[in-house]
Amino acid sequence: MGAISLRDSRFSSYVGNGHGQHGPVVEEIEGLIRVYKDGHVERSPIVQNVSATFSTVPDVTCKDVTVDDFNGVWARFYVPKCQTKLPLLVYFHGGGFCVGSAAWRSYHEFLAKLASAAVCMIMSVKYRLAPEHCLPAAFEDGISAVKWVRQQAVSNSEEQSWWSARCNFSKVFVGGDSAGACLAYNVATRLRLSTALEPVSVKGVVLIQPFFAGEARTASERNMVQPASSALSLRASDAYWRLALPPGANRDHSWCNPLSKGAPNLENLSLPPTMVCISDLDILKDRNLEFCAAMKSAGKSVEQIVYTGVGHAFQILHNCPNSQTRTHEMIAHIKAFIS
Repeated sequence: MGAISLRDSRFSSYVGNGHGQHGPVVEEIEGLIRVYKDGHVERSPIVQNVSATFSTVPDVTCKDVTVDDFNGVWARFYVPKCQTKLPLLVYFHGGGFCVGSAAWRSYHEFLAKLASAAVCMIMSVKYRLAPEHCLPAAFEDGISAVKWVRQQAVSNSEEQSWWSARCNFSKVFVGGDSAGACLAYNVATRLRLSTALEPVSVKGVVLIQPFFAGEARTASERNMVQPASSALSLRASDAYWRLALPPGANRDHSWCNPLSKGAPNLENLSLPPTMVCISDLDILKDRNLEFCAAMKSAGKSVEQIVYTGVGHAFQILHNCPNSQTRTHEMIAHIKAFIS
């Protein structure tokens, strides 16, 4: 798939008539989302949605399943051909909690390749989005997804046996990129407090460019100039958090700043080994590095990898010259971590 530009004139024509019907725009992230005064939300179809049958990797079977019909939560499974039982990675897509889907072609292609190369099963979860569903809705959906996995493990459902019979439920990982990584971290901190997941055992967390924030700016947030092809500017980051957080909350809320005074003490958290993938040209670089340093100081098992010459979401958007090379490296690193 070619590079995706998030600054696309098609968005203007797609949502050009909203102002008259819904009042003025009160929040906008260029090329992606507009929110009007009456609460109406318009999202650009800038990234193509594809069905589970869209073929990218021949040895991977893809199917969609319903996780929570009431809340509209579903997941896309990627199951590679293998004679032995497979570890499971429960994956959450990015998009600032406001856009994105497990059906986006960019995610479909990346996760199919990852499942095949890492020889693991992947469950890509479509969760509720803000501002219609502010946090903690996405966290609740993430927890529901892992509990749904546990339900399949104990129920021996014939309907889900096409994947569950091949799953090693004692080797489950949670992960995601950007907002999905923030989601995965918050899910992991809550799940480790629960003993009601057996036979499911969460063995690790994969955080790709985790979308954390804070009221105080880091050096990379203040000084790193983002090109037009960037997936995340500081302005967009702030707007995402204004839309995603509940009214009255700021960027030092524990849901987006795990190192804030109000966040749980890392030393008291029971966390499995964690892998953090960091992009060298990402405004989140320093914040991600600070998180890794704090995890290490708290005695947690954390592996950090910095990918040079690429920005935020390079593995999904292919918006840097060497995105393909770094994506192959990332897939190899995730495979080693899961293995």
